[in-house]
Amino acid sequence: MDSLLSAKQVQELLHVDRTTVYRMLKDGRLTGVKVGQQWRFYAREVNELLAGTALVREKDAPVSADALPLHCMQPMQDVFAEIAEVGAVTTDPHGQPLTRLSNSCDFCKLILGSETGRQACINSWSKLAQHDGKSSEFVPCHAGLQYTSARIEVQGEMIALLVSGQFYAQSPDPQEQTKRLQKLSEVHHIDLNLLSQAAENIPVLDERKESQIWVWLKKVAHTFEQISSERANLMSRLKQIAVMSDFES
Repeated sequence: MDSLLSAKQVQELLHVDRTTVYRMLKDGRLTGVKVGQQWRFYAREVNELLAGTALVREKDAPVSADALPLHCMQPMQDVFAEIAEVGAVTTDPHGQPLTRLSNSCDFCKLILGSETGRQACINSWSKLAQHDGKSSEFVPCHAGLQYTSARIEVQGEMIALLVSGQFYAQSPDPQEQTKRLQKLSEVHHIDLNLLSQAAENIPVLDERKESQIWVWLKKVAHTFEQISSERANLMSRLKQIAVMSDFES
């Protein structure tokens, strides 16, 4: 007859914590029987695990955008955008907005008001996610405005992107600007006169201001990382308590 082991004995043999033992029971890596109020585990299965590996490690659950406290991030993003005099948005790694756009200029509001224009903006934000996030380089979006971004990472994994921009690095050439606006108007079905009027108010920022924006952007992103990391740890602990409660009830 297969002997039974207590949870504590399994912990000691496999070198894992109590929560991991119960999680292994829940996902089928171990089977057990409840004797009174305590779980007991089959020694044969534990020995088979030991035969396969000397140390069984619990994999960290992947961190998702759920760890982001968006209700806290939105006002911080709003303040940053207003002080820096740029537009800002937090997206997922694929460019999908997670927050409302902060301090968006009228030109971008017109673009984003079009379904195809909004998708073009999302595609531009998605391309920013491919950068390493360590460079202060500003790049043009599909509409010709400058943008940069800073990664928001938790446990070494990028879960979001803080994007900032909506300005020109230098005054655009009038002829090129006219052609660009005509194309945007046709592709996204936006009134050309409205688009042209809004484009006149797009700010032009010098290199000094760009550098300043980048420094602020990194600081805000780092703050988001710290808050999100604490939230992720709290969520993990709550899940561990839920697992233990489930099997001890």
